[in-house]
Parts: sequence; C-alpha cells; structure tokens
Amino acid sequence: MKIALIGATGFVGSNLLREALQRGHQVTAIVRDPGKLAAEQNQNLTVVQGDVNQPAELAEQLKGHDVVLNSFNAGWTNPNLYNDFLSGCRTIERATEQAGVPRLLAIGGAGSLYIGEQQLVDGPQFPAEYKPGATAARDYLGELRQNQTLDWTFFSPAIEMHQGISTGRTGQYRLGTENPVFNEEGRSILSGEDLAVAVLDEVEKHQFSRQRFTAAY
Repeated sequence: MKIALIGATGFVGSNLLREALQRGHQVTAIVRDPGKLAAEQNQNLTVVQGDVNQPAELAEQLKGHDVVLNSFNAGWTNPNLYNDFLSGCRTIERATEQAGVPRLLAIGGAGSLYIGEQQLVDGPQFPAEYKPGATAARDYLGELRQNQTLDWTFFSPAIEMHQGISTGRTGQYRLGTENPVFNEEGRSILSGEDLAVAVLDEVEKHQFSRQRFTAAY
C-alpha cells in the first residue's frame, strides 16, 4: 500500500513510520526537516520536504497514494497551538481531497472520548496544559464528521500514551469507539509502538470507515 505520512519525525509519527516500513508498505514521509530522517535507509521510504501551510504543494505531494496518515503536531508549547492545529489539519484534509486520495486517517487526542455524557477535555481533572491541543483535536473531529467526500477515520489514543510507557511493541490491544478502553486496574494505557500497530491494522483492515476509534491494553 502507498502511504503518505505527515509528521513522520514526531513521537507518534516516528512510530507509525517504523511500523509501516516493517510491514512492507511504501511510505512517503512528508516532513518540515528531511534531515531528521537522513539516517533512515529503506527502499520503501521516500522523504520529501512539505509544509501544511502550502496546500497546493501538499496536494501535489499526496497524489498517487492510497491513504494519508495525518500525525501533524503543532507543538505542545506553541502559544497558538489551538489555531495552528486546526489550520494544519484543515489544510491536510483539503489537500487529500484535491489530490484524489480516497482515505484519510487522522491521529487526534483522548480528550474527545466520553465518560458518560461528558468528554474528558471538559472534565475538572483534565490537565490545563493539555487543554488547547485536546480541544483543538476535539473540535477538528467535529468538523471531520461533516466530510462526505473522504473515507476518513479518526484515532483517539489511550488516556495514558506517552514516551514514558515502557511496554514497547506487544502487538496486543483492545478496541473501542467513543469511550476509553480501561484495563482491570482502571487505567487506559497504550505505548507509542502499539498505537502504531493499532493504526496500521486499521489501514490494512479498514474497520472504522467514517468513524472514530480508540485502543488501549
């Protein structure tokens, strides 16, 4: 499969890139700084410099792919994170349409998952420092749900999904849709490596057309 991966050098994107190449997919990594992938040697990898602020150029780079993986991150310390995330994701969505790529799989956050009738990001316990990014991802999901052109999928990771999780790649996870997946200890947790497994499994199995899904142990 021909995969265009946007944001391939970030924490999530680098795991997606590794998993996709291990599975033998042809990957075009669209990154701001190609030098960060200079050490990657794989016959199925093409690295191109791209910018989510250049929609026409991005659309050209996306042409000919089977699916676009959007792991764009506007930067957690970016004071304009909310607006920049929404702007970047909107551009990627439009460019995917203009390029004629049928599928878009966007990586969002856990904040839009529901506990009862309330989304996590609206709860009193939600960390204030993560709220701008989580709110942006929640609001973008609302916009993406209105897209009747693309065969889109939105992935919300587990509540605990960060570089400090040491389980590595187990290849095991459980799936959910609108609510977090909790283990017997009441934790919703997933490694970056297994996030990539869940997302690439969705790329290949295509179970969640025009839906949001989540995964955790």
